[in-house]
Amino acid sequence: MQNKLKRTQKEIAHKQQEMKRAFPEAMVPVPESLPRALVGIPDEGDRHVLAVAIVARANVVITQNVKHFPRGCMEEYGILCHTADDFLIHQYHLCEQLVLDKLDDQAAGIAKDRSYVIRSLSSAAPNFAALVEAESL
Repeated sequence: MQNKLKRTQKEIAHKQQEMKRAFPEAMVPVPESLPRALVGIPDEGDRHVLAVAIVARANVVITQNVKHFPRGCMEEYGILCHTADDFLIHQYHLCEQLVLDKLDDQAAGIAKDRSYVIRSLSSAAPNFAALVEAESL
């Protein structure tokens, strides 16, 4: 595993333990041979992502690196590839109030307001942030 965030092994292990505790259903066993079989994904380091999505029967993979997940390969498995922006906008249009409630919950969890959370999302999801801000006016 690459350590792009410059975390110690102890910090990584702690984060993984907490994630497993909080989201045990997110742990998906993948046959070892499956990622190797996904040659349609150009970067070998990304093949495990599609492998997990296939095994978990996911509908969509959320990534900022959509170019790493060619549409043809993803369609072969019936899985979409969205940026965080695409995904959040789609969720907003599906159930606006639920998304706003979740933003408010996140804000309350860090003793901030919704606008703070939206601003913090603006770099990863600028169109979503603009949509929610415009709707809030």
